[in-house]
Amino acid sequence: MAEKQNGFSRRAIALFWLLVVGIVIGFLIYFEQIALLYVLATLSLVALLLTVAFADLEKVGTENTEGFGR
Repeated sequence: MAEKQNGFSRRAIALFWLLVVGIVIGFLIYFEQIALLYVLATLSLVALLLTVAFADLEKVGTENTEGFGR
């Protein structure tokens, strides 16, 4: 049988982070800290691009793509 899941699901964790980031952005806009908002946006974009750049896409399997390319 399925094991009992401990902790929160991935969706709940993602929604939590979305809420936290939204609150931080709201506070930065409210207190007119746009320069800091630009710096944080730039750093997060760099982190996203590095994640995509170092993703190991060569090892992604193609055997589960029956619905694609038909």
